[in-house]
Amino acid sequence: MTADMGVKLVIQIPCLNEEATLPETLADLPREVPGVDVVEWLVIDDGSTDRTVEVARELGVDHVVSHRGNRGLAAAFLTGLDAALAAGADIVVNTDADNQYDGSCIPDLIQPILAGADMVIGERPIEDTPEFSGTKKRLQRTGSWVVRKFSGTSVRDAASGFRAFSRDAALRLQVYGRYSYTMETLVQANAEGLRVTGVPIRTNPQTRPSRLVKSSMQYVRRSAQTIVRSFAIYYPFRFFLVVGLVPFLLGMALLVRWLALYLVEDVYSPRLPSLIMGAVLTIVGVQLWVVGFLGDLQAATRRLLAEARVRERRRAFDERRITDGDA
Repeated sequence: MTADMGVKLVIQIPCLNEEATLPETLADLPREVPGVDVVEWLVIDDGSTDRTVEVARELGVDHVVSHRGNRGLAAAFLTGLDAALAAGADIVVNTDADNQYDGSCIPDLIQPILAGADMVIGERPIEDTPEFSGTKKRLQRTGSWVVRKFSGTSVRDAASGFRAFSRDAALRLQVYGRYSYTMETLVQANAEGLRVTGVPIRTNPQTRPSRLVKSSMQYVRRSAQTIVRSFAIYYPFRFFLVVGLVPFLLGMALLVRWLALYLVEDVYSPRLPSLIMGAVLTIVGVQLWVVGFLGDLQAATRRLLAEARVRERRRAFDERRITDGDA
């Protein structure tokens, strides 16, 4: 935190055609938070075709940034982080425009950041949320368990978009998927060595159906794709080691069986299908390990480039902040 300028909190809200729900969301947000000197609001317009931008300005939003077209929630989230950092944020809170999350929980959400955490996830009372069906509750529990195993965190609501980020975490985060950022950023946070924790939060009654999740099957499919892709990106050697074990072990089992029968049988039988299949599967497993090794080398290069990017961004944002402070 920068003591000379005080601690600034920027609350960002990605929006797509939210003129109806945005007033209620903004009315729920605080303008004063304990431990923070300045609180500002930021709206990211992801190609809205209604009066979202006009409503935001009319209601006193401090910063509005717009995409020319709809680029997806993940892109809007990243645009918000960049805009918040450019505005001099020490802490960034992300919330949804449909007023799902109770804005009065923001002081609880940022308290771990003030104490030294890098990322804080607002954990919803999923079991007590009447809008969630039994199937959705089970999917949320299962999905969060899988993400905990992949990300090495203890977060109990991996899909929650109510989050707080330190300045350093906001500088480091990148999202490669277009669908969402929630699960991927958790995997990345662990790979980056960021300190992640969760706090219980409250939710408001549902104002509209979710636009991100059209069906349970779509949620499962896209979440699985995100988790697998994230693990392959940030832990390529471990990912391909596990994937390569399957064909390698099957191939070795076929080769050992072929060799055992060759040694003990009185009448020789070539059993070429087993021999060929065993050899092919073994080679495929080894090739996958080679891909994992090459991916790990590429990941090391990416980490070096990411560190250089973080240093450059930090320098640029700090210089801009100092200039704005002098002005």
